[in-house]
Amino acid sequence: MMGVINLIHETEEMGPLTANRCLASVPFGARYRLIDFVLSSMVNSGIPKVAVFAHTKFRSLMDHLGSGSNWDLHRKQNGLFVLPPAMEDQSDFGKGDLHHFYRNRDYFARSTAEYIVVTRSHMVCNIDFARVLEHHRAKEADITVVCKHWPRAETGLTRKARLDADGRVLEMQDHFGRLESDIVSMEMYVLRKELLIELVETTLAQGRDHFFRHAILSRLGELKVNAYLHDGALGVVNTIPAYYRHNMDLLDPDVWNDLFFQPNPIFTKVKDEPPTRYRSGAQAVHSLIANGCEIEGTVERSILFRGVKVRRGAYVRNSIVMQNGVVGEGGFLENCILDKEVEIRPLRELKGSIQVPFVALKRNVI
Repeated sequence: MMGVINLIHETEEMGPLTANRCLASVPFGARYRLIDFVLSSMVNSGIPKVAVFAHTKFRSLMDHLGSGSNWDLHRKQNGLFVLPPAMEDQSDFGKGDLHHFYRNRDYFARSTAEYIVVTRSHMVCNIDFARVLEHHRAKEADITVVCKHWPRAETGLTRKARLDADGRVLEMQDHFGRLESDIVSMEMYVLRKELLIELVETTLAQGRDHFFRHAILSRLGELKVNAYLHDGALGVVNTIPAYYRHNMDLLDPDVWNDLFFQPNPIFTKVKDEPPTRYRSGAQAVHSLIANGCEIEGTVERSILFRGVKVRRGAYVRNSIVMQNGVVGEGGFLENCILDKEVEIRPLRELKGSIQVPFVALKRNVI
């Protein structure tokens, strides 16, 4: 197989967290980015080449991915491609993903791979695509879409699916539809390379340019589209409540082990920093704290990224503090999300709710 991570027009309602970055590069779980999960799953599944179809605000994504060395893709000739839209043609940004696939069709043509897996970046999971391909072949499907039996679909924007007894997809709807189903699509598709190229060319010739809506959804009656049911942990992270909830889920050891070590580890960009320093009087309870932090106050049921400083007398509870954040002396946080390099002044109190956490913009001083 070859891999395609499709960032074109990803559905998201992340507000300030994606004001200056694309959804794929949103920090997650104290030291990762969202794209790390699907990219690591591809590498662990033996996929030697991965193309990332970038769209907008991808500077931080380029910095994070680099040459692909942290995922061992630099050892393979042209193992990682990042394919941005044509910067000289502003109309390129408004076109659908099939247009971008067609414009880079030489990338597909040069590959000797027989199959392609096309994914999004915001599905937090650990999946073996080799097993998906095995299921695809066994069912003799035209397209296999990875799905999950997931009653918690309300925490993110998902597509619901209705299946028959044999696992064939009969109907799919976006999150705003009224379909009664707890089967959700993980927006991962396995198909033959030749079929993808045929769908791209045929659909574009009909004046339509979206991979899912136009090339797949409108052809459910023509193509054999089967579902592969994923049985591991899943987080659909494309809204603020979903981001908050799925980060907090990591404090459950069962979720942490299932997500990061089953079936294989998740890789990310390596940043070597000293261990976290806990000064006299510091307390940390049921929290996930990255390296390079300095804790003088109290941290309870929270997630702290690299380099965070919690000053003396400060109290951080049920909150997410991203890289290099500072909580001043006597400060209080509850149900908050602080973007990178946010500083909370001494004695300031910020409080949100589990349903609507307080979100602080990047590099703000509050």
